[in-house]
Amino acid sequence: MNSLPLVSIIVPVYNAAATLDRTLSSLQAQTYQSIELIFVNDASTDDSLSKLMEFTDAVLKDSRLKTMVISHPENRGVANARNTALNHATGEFIMYVDADDTIQPEAVASCVKEAQQSGADLVYFHWWLSFHKNGRKMTQPACSTPLEAIQAMMAGKMRWNLWLFMVRRSLYDEHLIRFIPDANMGEDLTVMMKLMVHAQKIVLLDKVFYHYRQDNTTSISKTFSEKHKQEVEMNIKETESYLKASAYADKIGSGMDFLKLNIKLPLLVTGHKADYILWTNWFKSSNPYILKNVSVSLRTRMLQWLAWKKQFWAVRLYNAIVLRMIYGLIYK
Repeated sequence: MNSLPLVSIIVPVYNAAATLDRTLSSLQAQTYQSIELIFVNDASTDDSLSKLMEFTDAVLKDSRLKTMVISHPENRGVANARNTALNHATGEFIMYVDADDTIQPEAVASCVKEAQQSGADLVYFHWWLSFHKNGRKMTQPACSTPLEAIQAMMAGKMRWNLWLFMVRRSLYDEHLIRFIPDANMGEDLTVMMKLMVHAQKIVLLDKVFYHYRQDNTTSISKTFSEKHKQEVEMNIKETESYLKASAYADKIGSGMDFLKLNIKLPLLVTGHKADYILWTNWFKSSNPYILKNVSVSLRTRMLQWLAWKKQFWAVRLYNAIVLRMIYGLIYK
């Protein structure tokens, strides 16, 4: 076991007592023999901390697992929680799991094996999106270079969620990559783009390793406050500045406009006219690029085009019919 590279798995936890057991079970079920679990309890007010301590006690004699529970005195959000964990991580590789999701037992072992065989700095994989009554496989594109991955993320072909990647910790530390404190919306994007800028080799494992749970099936709308909007804008601004200063600056093209369109796309599936209006005015200069991003489906481009032309009745009709057909969601 001592010859195996240590993998640090970061789990931010905030009031996750209702879902934490399934996450902990999936972590304990990992077949890999050298894992460091770093839980950051972000001032939970439910039984999350007690569940974490019970788990730590239960796996105390498990030589495969090294556990650490760090508690924040006040709730600061996922960006600060992940920074805290990164500052304590000692593994050669970093992975993330959210406190309401699960990963396949062979996930860590498979990613490490691939990284060792190929020399990849970053290994990524597919995922499963689960709703209350159904689910679907979500695939990541096979990108041969970090630049191709950056372009795919900008165009909307590739997801940037941190839990879809295993990354060498040296990329974080050598390039001082951390989350913007208190900027908890869009934080995955900024960090993932920075990591891609410095990665030398990336590899896709053609496996579904992560299970993302969307438990609220009564509506797909989520609270989107002015604070959330400002946090997204902070991350977008940081991402844009970082890419402009990188070796890929002259290869981005219209990518930032495509990215801004993708960032605000969820506003068009909430069913609220106020969100449609916000979509129209947010990152307004990117709206003329709607039809130019051929990487997204014609259906999505048409939805955006209708919103741009303020045909909100058609946007609502799309949501009522198409989303129900595709996802089986209840639309309000």
